[in-house]
Amino acid sequence: MAAAARGCGGVWRRAWQRGAGGPAPAPRGQRAVACNARGGAVPEGKSGLAPWVPVVGLEIHAQISSNSKLFSGSQVQFAAPPNSLVSFFDASLPGTLPVLNRRCVEAAVMTGLALNCSINKKSLFDRKHYFYADLPAGYQITQQRVPIAVNGSLSYSLCIDNKMSQMVTKTVRIKQIQLEQDSGKSLHDDTRSQTLVDLNRAGVGLMEVVMEPDMCCGEEAAAAVRELQLILQTLGSSQAVMADYEIQRQIEELENGGTILNETRAFDSKLGCTVPMRDKEGKQDYRFMPEPNLPPLILYDAKSLPANLNHQQVVNIDWIHERLPDLPSVKRAKLVEQYGILPEHSFTLLNEDGLTEFFENVVKQTQMKPKKVIGWILKDLLSYLKQHSLTVKESPVSSFLLADLLNLLEKKEISSTAAKQVLAELWKGEEKTPLEIVKEKKLELIQDQKELEQICQAVIDGQENEVMAIKAGNRKVLNKLIGLVQRETQGRSNPVLVKQLLEKKLSQ
Repeated sequence: MAAAARGCGGVWRRAWQRGAGGPAPAPRGQRAVACNARGGAVPEGKSGLAPWVPVVGLEIHAQISSNSKLFSGSQVQFAAPPNSLVSFFDASLPGTLPVLNRRCVEAAVMTGLALNCSINKKSLFDRKHYFYADLPAGYQITQQRVPIAVNGSLSYSLCIDNKMSQMVTKTVRIKQIQLEQDSGKSLHDDTRSQTLVDLNRAGVGLMEVVMEPDMCCGEEAAAAVRELQLILQTLGSSQAVMADYEIQRQIEELENGGTILNETRAFDSKLGCTVPMRDKEGKQDYRFMPEPNLPPLILYDAKSLPANLNHQQVVNIDWIHERLPDLPSVKRAKLVEQYGILPEHSFTLLNEDGLTEFFENVVKQTQMKPKKVIGWILKDLLSYLKQHSLTVKESPVSSFLLADLLNLLEKKEISSTAAKQVLAELWKGEEKTPLEIVKEKKLELIQDQKELEQICQAVIDGQENEVMAIKAGNRKVLNKLIGLVQRETQGRSNPVLVKQLLEKKLSQ
């Protein structure tokens, strides 16, 4: 999935300032507070006026998950040999005609419904002319005039000051969703000063999701794209950092007296800046015209579906709507309600591919409460995965092993300190069970209370200053004594029991 920031002339405005006569009325859509990519105010201009207000809109091209291309029967396959998946139509040979892929239409309808769009029962295809070496026909088939879906919205959540516990929900309007075909790929060989063309990608089905310029910083754009990625469950990702660099570039351009061109720009990770790709419709004549080889795309709902039509040969909007899966927002709400976890934890579970299933599998297999399980998942397991750049599916610690470990902890057979040691051993992937590691490392909790009382007494006898402080009312010092007992027992003592024993002895 690729995203392009729409650099449109007139998207920068000065924030309104309160004058002597009271606040000036803000025009429709005007933001009262400017924000930058970190959520704070954008620095004010050189002239001392109010800060520039960035307005961010996105056009996102998502490759449709389909076995074949949008208008031909050619396979869609990643990393296939160059030009091995090219039909006569893909190569634009004379006499070839497009045949619309039903799967791509259904995917676009499903996406439109998920994004609260109105689905057009009649949509049209157009030719968009531009000349690239990897576009054999000299035009792209798209839906410029009457797209398949319009007037939707996408709600997304944003952290305040990078704090997961402080989140706000925002909404960006969806102008339209349109079907279109991808171009091929140009491979530039600088050493030989030549360009090679691979048409495997030519004709692959895309959905272009056009968002209105309702966002004001890179964080908002990134959050919206991430939520869209979760909804689409498609391949690929977007480098939303592009929006941050583009905002700063446009500020500098305006402050230096320049103008913002209507163009598409891409983020160059090597240069660390955005670079121009091509002018947009206002600057370049794409000579849009109706696609003569494709009739209007007609969709039906339960009311308009004729009785004499074969239901297998039409696309029924209501049928698709009834089979929509739970969207991320619904899944998060269910996780909070079912397991009693915090809302911010539900975001992390869904943002990491496979983590929700892992968490639920652990909960099913352990006696520990979900609120405790989530801590082990997010703080311990996830940190291990991040350190080793592994996905959840690549974790050497399965949900069964983690549940087995948490059961030992819940039964008070080991301490939490020992449990972390066991987890570290499990991470080595030596195919040992948690119980085998506990016995091998002698990490079982000390069950002999008399032995534990002797250790506690020894610690008290050796810490006279701390004992005096506790008896003087400083109860926080008690944690130090508990830690010392834990060190003496090498983590094999129950902290709760140790605390009880210490308090009993100190009160005597």
